[in-house]
Amino acid sequence: MINVAIIGCGNISGAHIASYLKFSDRCKIVALVDIFPEKAEASKVKYSLTDAQVFASHEEMLASDLQIHLASNCTPPYVHATIAINCMNKKIHVLVEKPMATCLKECDEMLEAEKRNGVILSCGAQNRYLNMISKLKSLADSGIAGKVRCAHVESLWWRGHCYYDLWWRGTWEKEGGGPTLNHAVHQIDMINWIQKELPAEVTAVLSNVMHDNSECEDLSFAILKYADGALGSVTSSVVHHGGEQSIVLQCENAKIAAPFSVAAEVSKPNGFGEPNKALEKEITDKYNALPNRSHEGFDGQIDNVLGAIETNTRPLITGEDGRKTVELITAIYKSGCLKQTVSLPLSKDDEFYQFEGILKHATRFYKKTKSETNLGDGEITLGNYKK
Repeated sequence: MINVAIIGCGNISGAHIASYLKFSDRCKIVALVDIFPEKAEASKVKYSLTDAQVFASHEEMLASDLQIHLASNCTPPYVHATIAINCMNKKIHVLVEKPMATCLKECDEMLEAEKRNGVILSCGAQNRYLNMISKLKSLADSGIAGKVRCAHVESLWWRGHCYYDLWWRGTWEKEGGGPTLNHAVHQIDMINWIQKELPAEVTAVLSNVMHDNSECEDLSFAILKYADGALGSVTSSVVHHGGEQSIVLQCENAKIAAPFSVAAEVSKPNGFGEPNKALEKEITDKYNALPNRSHEGFDGQIDNVLGAIETNTRPLITGEDGRKTVELITAIYKSGCLKQTVSLPLSKDDEFYQFEGILKHATRFYKKTKSETNLGDGEITLGNYKK
């Protein structure tokens, strides 16, 4: 039985708790931690976790004699690294929510702690476990559509003005950025996974068009250029009504996308295109023949992490994957803040490698003037892939 601690009992923790409870034959939630203990107590009651102990800090939990094997770190980004490292130093495996950390230096410190302590570090990227995403990855890997020549990555969400009234949101220091870091992180993880490499160059524009209670961007556009000349675009937004997410891959022979769609053309003698119905059917048949996952989303990631612990293997989403995502996001922020094209990889000598450098150069669009401890209960949006 794997004993689990939930550190941070805000909105996203509920998704973690609900998934762990689906695997009650393999794990048990034994600790709930929050700097506002009433939140932990509320989670204990809501999910009937009668045996779970409540702690006011992760330090208090680690100092107790409670045996813990796995910690889900559901705290704001600015403390991800500290909490994860402290847990790993106690030989506790860690599933850290996205983003992995606020900067590459913290990511590297976390990876070093994982290696030093012989534990597992996985990063929250539950959308990889959606059937449509894993199948798109399989199609891309198969080569059936040809090499990716252009990718369109859309992370489109909508958040009300009061969303940034929560105490840690809307500040570079605690949230680490806006939707580029905290929403598009999922889609950026996916394109890195599909492409198997980071782009060579990034050019980006940041803006805040609707949330004057946030220092950070609420909208960004980034152009990615890969070593072989392929291009990609990433839209990161919390101002798009309807809030739809998608990845579209324009390949040499066909377009493939998640949510699933396919289009293929061949050239007529005059250079204009006509549908390649045979290839469209071949790709569609291949997609439909791919097996569905036994568990999707959070359930899929929790199942995978538990399995990695049980079998002493690597999870699908590793700390190295989390670092790559942070590196691309950091390059987007560097480009947008300095208004220049940025080359990858980023070196340890780069000012943006450390969080202090990001804070030094960050564009602050507005001054945050409101700080609420709790915005109240309510359903949260975890993704909207229109089918």
